[in-house]
Amino acid sequence: MAKFEGKTILVTGGTGSFGGYFVNYLLDKNFEEIRIFSRDELKQEEMRLRFQNSKIKFHIGDVRDRDSVDDVMAGVDYVFHAAALKQVPTCEFFPMQATQTNVMGSQNVINSAISHGVSRVVSLSTDKAVYPVNALGITKALMEKVVQSASRRLSEGQTILTLVRYGNVLFSRGSVIPLFMKLIKEKKPLTVTEPGMTRFLLPLKDAISLVGFALKNGKQGDIFVRNAPSCSVGDLAQALINILGSDSEIKTIGMRHGEKMHETLASKDELLRSEDMGDYLRLSMDDRDLNYNKYLSEGDKKVVQTEDYTSQNTTRLTLKEIEEMLLQQPEIISEMNQTK
Repeated sequence: MAKFEGKTILVTGGTGSFGGYFVNYLLDKNFEEIRIFSRDELKQEEMRLRFQNSKIKFHIGDVRDRDSVDDVMAGVDYVFHAAALKQVPTCEFFPMQATQTNVMGSQNVINSAISHGVSRVVSLSTDKAVYPVNALGITKALMEKVVQSASRRLSEGQTILTLVRYGNVLFSRGSVIPLFMKLIKEKKPLTVTEPGMTRFLLPLKDAISLVGFALKNGKQGDIFVRNAPSCSVGDLAQALINILGSDSEIKTIGMRHGEKMHETLASKDELLRSEDMGDYLRLSMDDRDLNYNKYLSEGDKKVVQTEDYTSQNTTRLTLKEIEEMLLQQPEIISEMNQTK
């Protein structure tokens, strides 16, 4: 993990699940200041009461508003850009709101960071940005392009802009596991859209490690992904039923608008520019310039020989392995202790 001693750190969207966990991780680091930037004053107050640390400063603002971004950016060393609209249904019904936050807001953060001489920015993306089929994925794909477009303009010694791309982060806000646990508590059926649907599984601690790895090792425009296992949604529901001792049934309700059967963390084109770094993959930025021959008349035979990196062809966890992973999660341990 990168060194945070004496650094001023800005987390946009810092009251979300990533922000809370990341701040908790940083508590024993000798940082100068953490700035939490979000538009939700209630969540900020709850977070302030939770941590009660004078080095954590709270700033009300919106990434859509460049002035408020500039106000919080002065004197910052590292930026972790997590502010986003990230729920698929919300983005489907309000695509322009998603565009203003995920695309225009990200451009404000990037441009402000460059203007203020920030050392490094790590922006959080999603597997839904690869071959996007919904408004969330489309706006996150554009966010990645915004970051990489800015990267191409920067010279050595200027702000380093990198990205991380997540699969499903366990127990993040809006994820399916808290919903399943709620249904189990209420003794209701667990609703799944399609039991055979697969998703990557990434514990929150591994998501934090991915961000730290990108901060320490990133070059201009890099996208980092963590090698992660996957499971079927049906097996995930059954694993929770098993470890919580429930007799809830699993009910299939059909796929929702904007869903994919399988998610992709890296396309085959990106894998041709990838570097295997153990637990992580570095996906280097496409460095082609505006020479249209490279896009229209020149190809690469290697592309057809490569597979995308998907939740279907990664390591698939068995039911027992899913149970073992879940039993290591603090939220599951807490729930089981409460029910003893």
